[in-house]
Amino acid sequence: MHSRMKEILSHKMYEVENLRKRGLSTSRNSNLLPTRDFKAAISRPGRINLIAEIKSASPSTGVIHEKIDPPMIGQIYEKAGATAISFLTDNRFFKGDINDLPRLKKAVSLPILRKDFIIDEIQARESLLFGADAVLLIARILSREQLKELLFLCKELALTPLTEVHSLHDLEKALDCGAEIIGINNRNLETLEVDLQTTLDLAPLIPKECIALSESGIFDKEDIRLLKGSGIEAILVGTSIMKSGDMTGKIRELINAGSQIGEKVW
Repeated sequence: MHSRMKEILSHKMYEVENLRKRGLSTSRNSNLLPTRDFKAAISRPGRINLIAEIKSASPSTGVIHEKIDPPMIGQIYEKAGATAISFLTDNRFFKGDINDLPRLKKAVSLPILRKDFIIDEIQARESLLFGADAVLLIARILSREQLKELLFLCKELALTPLTEVHSLHDLEKALDCGAEIIGINNRNLETLEVDLQTTLDLAPLIPKECIALSESGIFDKEDIRLLKGSGIEAILVGTSIMKSGDMTGKIRELINAGSQIGEKVW
């Protein structure tokens, strides 16, 4: 695993320990909006569904977008036709803020994926309290036992787990643990390089009863056309949308590329 990933996980363990000491506030329960159906949103038939991501920065790219307003961006995403929203909440490395999640949830009607480095059940419970409808579980950073426990807890909490894999070994672990939604991340965690071939190699190995999606390195309609025949039902795209001077136009370009031949959504 790349040294930057090790650094992120080390700091995340520190954050989790502090969260345990601080405890979760239950005062948000009275304002909690109902959980939305993330699974249904990303598996609409006849197209490649778009999960549009809100993020300010990343370790590999640096600052992507200065001074973002998540609710405003979420509304742009929804009006442009995205089927779900991914919101990066890690603060130290991605400049996100979980405190923006409730505001985002109230501003849109789309289901929201909390994207972070979930390594402990308290983070899953925190996600629900802040309004997430789904959470990201990264197979590589979790033991089989941890992944099984978190998948079971998500079911109890009515949170949808998206299990992310980076390799065949990760995929086998995810399937053995009962994951039903598999996100193939095209980023190599050893080198941090991105290659869409990862999706082309792994997607055909995912059982038909599971939902497969592709993450990282998807920038334009040509990338989507390349991935179209792999069997994926959705894509998660952040950087190219956030960097675009026309977020609406970029989203519609991606949606149209993922629609059936001859069908233009916009």
